[in-house]
Amino acid sequence: MKTRILIISILAIINATSCASRKDIVYFQDKPLEEGLIASEATQLIYKPDDILTINVSALDPDTVRPFNLPTVSNNISDLRSAQGVTQQQTYLVDHNGNIEFPVLGTIKVEGLTRTDLTALLVERIKSMVNNPIVNVRLANFTITIIGEVSNPGTFTMQDERVTLLEALGYANDLTIFGKRKNVRLIREIDGKKKFAEIDLTSINTVNSHLYYLQQNDVIYVEPNNAKIRSSTYNQNNGVLISAIGTLTTILAVFLIK
Repeated sequence: MKTRILIISILAIINATSCASRKDIVYFQDKPLEEGLIASEATQLIYKPDDILTINVSALDPDTVRPFNLPTVSNNISDLRSAQGVTQQQTYLVDHNGNIEFPVLGTIKVEGLTRTDLTALLVERIKSMVNNPIVNVRLANFTITIIGEVSNPGTFTMQDERVTLLEALGYANDLTIFGKRKNVRLIREIDGKKKFAEIDLTSINTVNSHLYYLQQNDVIYVEPNNAKIRSSTYNQNNGVLISAIGTLTTILAVFLIK
């Protein structure tokens, strides 16, 4: 009887020290309310406060569009081998009211507009002063944050405004073997509110999802699987486990001798 009690005690300690609790490891465990879910309709990339835009206006006669372009600035970059200036075009920061201050035209509301919308708006305003203006708008701070079970987590600045979920995961060097593929969490800000969605990477239909193309400041979270959770806690308590088993084994031996 004593032997049975001690064996049960040893097994209980092994179970307690080697099995992790999901609530200690996994992010975003509670399910979002219905109003926190990303709507199923497809959404284009739209401009928001704190976006940084580059806007270039060109025409057959460069002199006519010069007033509509911000001056370039020279940043000095030096190291032990060389010293040189890099010329960059100045950018427009979308303020908290969703506006930018544009040369000649003044205040322009850009929040909620797509690149197509803003380009058409600027062309319409400028063409009364310039023949056949060409407007090129780009988002300079398109960033995606990827955390969790990926090989290279972090925040990445993209050079293109049309970035897919798979391309973003490629920047993070793919999921690790411990990452859950069936419920990758996407967090997105829409109209000032955080929205959530889960994506199944094992389904080919993901490429046709409205979530396949990302927006600026999206956050992707890859949840660890059960094997990762168990191994994380086991490694942390490995010394405790060995010590406890050794102590109980000694006690067991003493009882058996008696």
